[in-house]
Amino acid sequence: MSKILRKKLLDKLLVLKDKNFIKVVTGVRRSGKSTLLIQFQELLKEKNPNASIISINMDLPEFRFLAEENWKEIYDYIEALLQESVMNYVFIDEVQNIPEFEKLLEGLYVTQNIDLYVTGSNAYLLSSELATILTGRAYEINILPFSFAEYLEFTGETAIPDRAFANYMRIGGFPEAVGFIESGESYAYEYLKSLFQNIYENDIQKRHTIYYETSYNEVVNFLIDSIGSRVSARNIAKVLTANGKKIDNKTVSRYIDTLVESYLFYKINRYDIKGKQHLATQEKYYLVDLGLRYALLGKELTADAGHLLENVIFLELLRRNYQIWIGKTDNLEVDFVIRNKDGYTQYIQVAYTVKDPKTLERELAPFNKIRDFNERLLITMDYETGNHNGVKQLNAIDWILDNKNN
Repeated sequence: MSKILRKKLLDKLLVLKDKNFIKVVTGVRRSGKSTLLIQFQELLKEKNPNASIISINMDLPEFRFLAEENWKEIYDYIEALLQESVMNYVFIDEVQNIPEFEKLLEGLYVTQNIDLYVTGSNAYLLSSELATILTGRAYEINILPFSFAEYLEFTGETAIPDRAFANYMRIGGFPEAVGFIESGESYAYEYLKSLFQNIYENDIQKRHTIYYETSYNEVVNFLIDSIGSRVSARNIAKVLTANGKKIDNKTVSRYIDTLVESYLFYKINRYDIKGKQHLATQEKYYLVDLGLRYALLGKELTADAGHLLENVIFLELLRRNYQIWIGKTDNLEVDFVIRNKDGYTQYIQVAYTVKDPKTLERELAPFNKIRDFNERLLITMDYETGNHNGVKQLNAIDWILDNKNN
């Protein structure tokens, strides 16, 4: 195994370099944010060995003293390191750990000759508060754990892609978890359990009041077990209460919000294809990494292979910066309605296999209700590909690894 470059993200940072934005790299803890910034700093040094680079990681012991200072003292610390008459590249890791961090960023933003890069592990802090205070000044880049292509590059498991993909769906793409594969999967799962606890303690519990951790974990497990299914806070509360875990829907809704804010789950709303309108109920939630599912629930892949494949496809669509909705057409559902940066729309159905004619008929049925001529894809793990009355059937691994789609 070897360290890999997150090429697409580095290319995006290179495009944004010296642009008048605060570059905000967000994502779940341990997804590679700090490594990405280190790699970018190395690129800057390659281009200019004398580049002025000021890097602060609030999680490292040597910078813990700054966490005890107010934002103005941290600003003064950085200002004292600035070089005159050159661009200073300032990097701050886990900026949400700084009290009133938004004032610090605003002060650095208006200071001459600073190109500012920050990371954070909480969507509410960096998307809501920062966006309000620094409207039009911040550019957010969301990072996910390894894609399957990155997993292959990191592990070198290229000889048998199908076997590698099965491993990827179990272990997921957190770099440290993937690094444990040679030692045994049990080590990876223990790491993932500790990672979830770390996220809970640092990104959730410190910012929200969680009265009953057991109930909170029940909501987490329910969402993980409901990947690919429409859910609501009311239904979750009803099911948990019926199982002896009394909880109200407002509490469930609040718990779900904290999970989305910490990037453990992504919420996707529904879209009425026929009526051309967004729907505010019965949304779906997808897990940031399937390794967490096995680590926390211990379920085998075969338990829900179709929905797990759907989760992988969703994350791949997210990496490609598509707008994504769940499609509704009459009383049927299209797994994904996506729109690319050029404004083109696609409809995507995901099924683990459609070798059974009845399954194929069921998966094609929603497409038959759509009256426009946008492209329709059926993505499966079957080797068979082809065309079903205008619907392209593609192999999932081929689709994920196809560079034309990236």
